[in-house]
Amino acid sequence: MRAPAIETIQKALADNPKKTTDDPSLSPAGVLLVVYPKDGEYCVLLNKRSQLVEHHKGEISFPGGAVDPEDENLLATAIRETHEEMGVHPDDIEYLGDLDDVKTISNFLIHAFVATIPYPYDFKPSEFEVAEVLEVPISHLRTEASIRSETRLRDGVVRTSPTYVYNGHVVFGATAMVLENFLDVLGDAPI
Repeated sequence: MRAPAIETIQKALADNPKKTTDDPSLSPAGVLLVVYPKDGEYCVLLNKRSQLVEHHKGEISFPGGAVDPEDENLLATAIRETHEEMGVHPDDIEYLGDLDDVKTISNFLIHAFVATIPYPYDFKPSEFEVAEVLEVPISHLRTEASIRSETRLRDGVVRTSPTYVYNGHVVFGATAMVLENFLDVLGDAPI
């Protein structure tokens, strides 16, 4: 039987109309926000990117990446990338719903999906792509101590965006925007 928290997440996603973006100048990418129970609370799977990857070296991100020609759709991209980066077998991934599209400063259009996996899970992160696996409790992300608001001037425009802090790691940019969207969709739901 599926956990009530997973049912709550799936219902929240279904009740939230996804905001899509159509910008052919951006390269499509798919990311997977994986949520699962660990030690009595629900966590989100993130990784610290290695210094060997092409984009966003050393940054905290969700598993995901650009579309490959063999990918059936963007969900397939996100699942393939989660397998390649984190060693999560596609058969272990249960799709729950979509989040809003996010534009990145590196000219990608991220299509964010939410899924769950059975836990405990034996992650097998890619040595090339992943420097560290992070399992961040949702309860921590919901605290005032974890979130900051950053204001920056970029291309003559003042932009304010969320930033999250966890165990000395700073989550910012598109990853933080996806996290913020996920937390907004959940609202005060008990997870």
